[in-house]
Amino acid sequence: MAEPQKISSLVTGGEASAGPPLGPALGPLGVNIMEVIGAINEKTADFKGMKVPVTVSVDPDTKKWEIDIGVPSVAALLLKETGIQKGSGKSGTEWVGDIGMDAIAKIARTKIDSSYATSVKSVAKSVVGTCVSLGIKVEGKTPKEATAEISDSKWDEKLSG
Repeated sequence: MAEPQKISSLVTGGEASAGPPLGPALGPLGVNIMEVIGAINEKTADFKGMKVPVTVSVDPDTKKWEIDIGVPSVAALLLKETGIQKGSGKSGTEWVGDIGMDAIAKIARTKIDSSYATSVKSVAKSVVGTCVSLGIKVEGKTPKEATAEISDSKWDEKLSG
């Protein structure tokens, strides 16, 4: 059996097209490009407007294909949750957004499988760390204060599991 050929790309969630980079890469592999693009858009619809890592594996003999969807970066997930386009550019001094602990917990759960952390609580601390560089407050507090609260178990109920 031949080794599957893999094509990896960053696509905008729900908006992949048959144009570059995917179309030209898939064409020579003999698969139905529109079918593959449709499946990618279906699987990435939840990440609308965000860059999502996608890998398409194609068996050169059978032309069967599989799609593996990655998870957008913590920064991209934070921007989506806060509804802002980009971070402040003056991290630590200029604040451009505020995020609730529920959203921090949601992002931490999304990312836990791709992190080496063993608990949602520890992933949440790293998510809050990303808030520093983007200029996003957490529950109205600076990320440093929020991290201290997480360490002091103030948010354990939301960050369990």
